[in-house]
Amino acid sequence: MLLLKLTLIPTLLYLLSLVARYRGPGFAGWLSGLPIVAGPILWLLAHEQGKAFAAMAAMQAIAAIAASEVFNLIYARTASRQHWPVALAAALSGWLLAALLLQQLTPSLLLALGIAALSVSGNYVLLPRPPKPALDSSSPDRLWLRMLAAAVLTLGVSTAAHRLGPAWSGVLAVFPLLGVVMTASIQQAQGPAAVQTLLRGMLLGRFSFAAFCLTLVLLLPRLESHSAFLLASLLSLLAQSLSRCGLRR
Repeated sequence: MLLLKLTLIPTLLYLLSLVARYRGPGFAGWLSGLPIVAGPILWLLAHEQGKAFAAMAAMQAIAAIAASEVFNLIYARTASRQHWPVALAAALSGWLLAALLLQQLTPSLLLALGIAALSVSGNYVLLPRPPKPALDSSSPDRLWLRMLAAAVLTLGVSTAAHRLGPAWSGVLAVFPLLGVVMTASIQQAQGPAAVQTLLRGMLLGRFSFAAFCLTLVLLLPRLESHSAFLLASLLSLLAQSLSRCGLRR
């Protein structure tokens, strides 16, 4: 399990960084909407803490989309005026405040879906619409730094999730790990317009993430965990393919 935590997500981040370099940050942002961070974390929780724990965490993860969108909005707006350390600190502060507010709500699937839908539709309007940026030309050495940061964050998030229960586990499963690593490095290499393109691309990926978590909430109490995660992954890929037309807009 430790080896999986330390290798899977950094490897996925490396692949996303290559996508950003050769296909652009918008396409990479769209792909990062897939549950490539939360999926492994929820799978680990199901195997280490049980299916009921993972189902509750998945429901909370749907609502926690709102906290990630708060991070994205603050970073996108702040990056236009400030360097990445200031933008990252402001965005993480916003995420933490939103996460704390979510902990005060009574868990409900309909409420979680409503909060997620409101945050995504709000950011569709509020996120900047920059011109298409050039492709990434940064040094390949930065990819290894991104992978190292991802490994450290993944281990910290998954360890904290075990200690804090299903509500915080769901929120931490949607911790903007990819956002933290990719926004800072892309802003350094390409500037704020590329970061804003990345974050707008992430909006489209929220549909596949929500489909994944919703399927887990509904099926984990009824099916064996491997079957539930397989069906959730298939529905997530279907939602992702349906959202691709939005990349052309």
